[in-house]
Amino acid sequence: MDQHLLGVCPNGVGFGNVSLCDCPTTSFYLTGSATGGLAELTPADCVRVVAYDFARNWLSYEGIAIPSSESLTHAAIYESDSITSAVIHCHNSALWAMLLDRVTTTSKAVTYGTPELASEIIRLFQISDVRSEKIFVMAGHRDGIVTFGKNLDEAFQVLMRMKRNIALH
Repeated sequence: MDQHLLGVCPNGVGFGNVSLCDCPTTSFYLTGSATGGLAELTPADCVRVVAYDFARNWLSYEGIAIPSSESLTHAAIYESDSITSAVIHCHNSALWAMLLDRVTTTSKAVTYGTPELASEIIRLFQISDVRSEKIFVMAGHRDGIVTFGKNLDEAFQVLMRMKRNIALH
């Protein structure tokens, strides 16, 4: 079922991405940049992130796709919560507006795809209930929402529960 949470903007820029962790290692599989508009993904549309460094804004990967600019965001979640094996980064303006500052929310001063966002996520795992909520809103990335869980189904169910809640309001 198409939820319109991953996709492509009219200008051709794709949005949203999904990753799965190769736990207990630090490597993970991530949909490539601009793949949000594809109806079906192939292995060629994904990369395997094998190493990263937040401070240097650097990563090493395997595959022919271009890694998402949110690669370090996913890495920060996996590094902060050893139980997490799946992350969904999606976009939805109504859900974003409703959840902004009602669930764990990153600082508006921190923009997407930056080492500062990775540090912010690690900080939020230390000081908030994000680990149990399994969702946060990216205040510095309009419409950006991230859910995560022990598997893709759990991460997706968190997202669908929040989406149902806005339909009720």
